[in-house]
Amino acid sequence: MKFRSILAGATALALLATSAFATDYLGGAVKSTDIGGKMVLTDANGMTLYTFDKDTNGDGKSVCNDDCAAKWPPLAADAGAAAEGDFTLVTRDDGSTMWAYKGWPLYYWYEDTAPGDISGDGVGGVWHLAIE
Repeated sequence: MKFRSILAGATALALLATSAFATDYLGGAVKSTDIGGKMVLTDANGMTLYTFDKDTNGDGKSVCNDDCAAKWPPLAADAGAAAEGDFTLVTRDDGSTMWAYKGWPLYYWYEDTAPGDISGDGVGGVWHLAIE
């Protein structure tokens, strides 16, 4: 009986975990995750991704460099990465490459410490959750 309870609990947990992630992108490097009823882009570990209004209307250019990038680290792209669907590559001022979604570069917020944290949403009125 105890084994059945454990098995039922594990099955329920697996179903919950599966429903929390609606879609995988970029081979699972980016996921669409339900956070507070919104489908938010996260990395593979569930860390929330953000966009920056000052990146000028989704033209694929990042203006968050130096001190800004220390607080808002870019979602780095691996060498040899290629654009896929709504995900494109942005070359940063320092020559590194990062991911963008629908032309908007994607960033982390340094104060988010656990999967599902969204403390960067609304910072300065210019940082927003990356919504699918």
